Amino acid sequence: MAPLLTFSMADAQKATIIDLSIAVSPNDLLLDFKVIDCFTSEMNKAIDNGIPTIFNFLVRLYEVKDFQFDKTVVDLLVTREIRCDSLKNTYVVTLPEQNKVLEIGDFEKAKRVMSQITGMKLLDIKGLKRGHRYRVQAMAELNKIRLPFHLHYVFFFLSLWDFETDWHTIEFTY
Repeated sequence: MAPLLTFSMADAQKATIIDLSIAVSPNDLLLDFKVIDCFTSEMNKAIDNGIPTIFNFLVRLYEVKDFQFDKTVVDLLVTREIRCDSLKNTYVVTLPEQNKVLEIGDFEKAKRVMSQITGMKLLDIKGLKRGHRYRVQAMAELNKIRLPFHLHYVFFFLSLWDFETDWHTIEFTY
């Protein structure tokens, strides 16, 4: 009898944050980064079959203090959701931090929007002190899917596409 589901280590990948950067606009401190290798083939199939998928992005800004504990300036949780609208043949990506809901016809583009933070406001520039050192940390994780207990046996494979990145850090002096 053939197995119902196969999963090889070749499918296993480590989601990673890349291109973490900050920018200073005239009024705000802005953050950019991308998460790569966060969509597996199993996740793609689940999304196409109507299972909503939520990413959590955790971002922290610290003022670096010598000989003391660093001071937390910002502690943010940003969520994004993707789901397939099979009637319209589109992917709906919800961006609560921007108060936007996007309908995207191309799955690859929808995945890029899901896994990329661009120009996210961390704080008003007036909240930074000239000459002080700061550290920004970011990580991403797939929001754990909660199914009714009787479906855990049927959908045991969902744990195969859980991910959590390592924390990534950038330091700067304002």
